[in-house]
Amino acid sequence: MEFDILKDKFKESDIRQLNPLVLAFIGDAVYEVFIRAYLIDKNRSMSVHKLHVKAVTYVKAKAQSDIMKKLLDILTEEELSVYKRGRNTKSGTTPKNADVQDYRIATGFEALIGYLYLNDKKERLNEILEKTIA
Repeated sequence: MEFDILKDKFKESDIRQLNPLVLAFIGDAVYEVFIRAYLIDKNRSMSVHKLHVKAVTYVKAKAQSDIMKKLLDILTEEELSVYKRGRNTKSGTTPKNADVQDYRIATGFEALIGYLYLNDKKERLNEILEKTIA
């Protein structure tokens, strides 16, 4: 039995119309799960607290902003457009532990991840996620 929650759920035209903050909402979760799975794989005997502390170094706004700046050169026009929409969208919240510029870039990164995930572009999503840990 295959578990595929995205099967026939989203059309690309519908995804393009989603608010970029909605894309960032799902992208944040996808990236967090990816990082947690990666850290567990590399640190199987580490305590949950230490895993959490290590995960934060990857998922905080500053880290995502730094990652996104490195990814810009490899994005397609479509991906760059999604990123910019996410980056430029006003969230209505202020970041607690990041400066506004890093927070906005991180939101663009999360929107891109969400876009690729909802479009079921697994190969491209994995390619980008792998670069975040390289």
